[in-house]
Amino acid sequence: MSSVQVFSGTDSVLLDQAVRAAIKEALGDQSPDFALAELTEPDYQADEHYSISTLVDAAQTPPMLSDRRVVVGHHLARFSTGDSVEPLVNYLANPLDTTHLILVWSRGPALNKRSTGLPKKLSESLKAMKVTVTKTDVGGREADGYIDAKLRETGVNLDRGARRMLGEHLGDDVNRLGGILQSLAATYGDGTKLTADHIAPYLGGAGDVPPWELTDTIADGNIPSALRAARRMMHGGERHPLAILASLTTHYQRMASLDGAPVGGEKDAAAFLGVKGSTYPVKKAMQQARRMGPDHVKRAWGLIAQADIDLRGGTAADPEQVLEVLIARLARL
Repeated sequence: MSSVQVFSGTDSVLLDQAVRAAIKEALGDQSPDFALAELTEPDYQADEHYSISTLVDAAQTPPMLSDRRVVVGHHLARFSTGDSVEPLVNYLANPLDTTHLILVWSRGPALNKRSTGLPKKLSESLKAMKVTVTKTDVGGREADGYIDAKLRETGVNLDRGARRMLGEHLGDDVNRLGGILQSLAATYGDGTKLTADHIAPYLGGAGDVPPWELTDTIADGNIPSALRAARRMMHGGERHPLAILASLTTHYQRMASLDGAPVGGEKDAAAFLGVKGSTYPVKKAMQQARRMGPDHVKRAWGLIAQADIDLRGGTAADPEQVLEVLIARLARL
């Protein structure tokens, strides 16, 4: 087992589950009273400044009354520059053999700016040590694999209909899965084949869904499904209508930009738009733009522009109603 582990994620529930499991494994039979040291954002603060040196000092402390120490640094997204992590990088060049160091790259309560990735200097140091970052966020197509793994782990046995209901209901909110499975295991026991009727009372409210589910249902012209996806994004995902409009704006902006563009395929289109990483969203935009045609794309862009004005105070209508009317009109195109 590596003497250094790194975790990152924006979902606090999933991140905490992964970190707690790593701490338990690292401690083994050692008592946490003597072998565990956990530091959070306030521990790094001295006057008005934050320093990672406090974590490094803890990592360099030899164990007492135990064979080893497990040192956990939470809320490390506070340190976003190479200079701020230099003491940690220097430590990693010669780490203490008796310390198992767990770095948790997440935002603390006092960090107002958006959390960023690991500074390049630290990433290079970890790469040289062959330490990889465990990303705990699960969403979109990854959610199905995560649900199946947790079902096997807990021994909860669902029939096909119940499994489909669980996945559709949770959407991207898989952090709620652990509590649901614990309730089902406690109620029905291990191995009992559960149907949709068995699990329905334990599901709670419908969870969030990814933006592509909304744009896909709009592209299919399926107004009821598109409205359901939007409502789950608003209520299950707690997204403001303006945030959902921003996703739609990006999607249709790509469609408008590709109209008449000199591109031969999705890779050319991605390069033309400056999109890095997966070209799948660009592919979907290209397909939908071809089906709609230039006139309907122009009409969609006008509808989005008007909705943006309305959502920013241009009308007294309820913001959810404004968004739902927009989605219905887009689907009709």
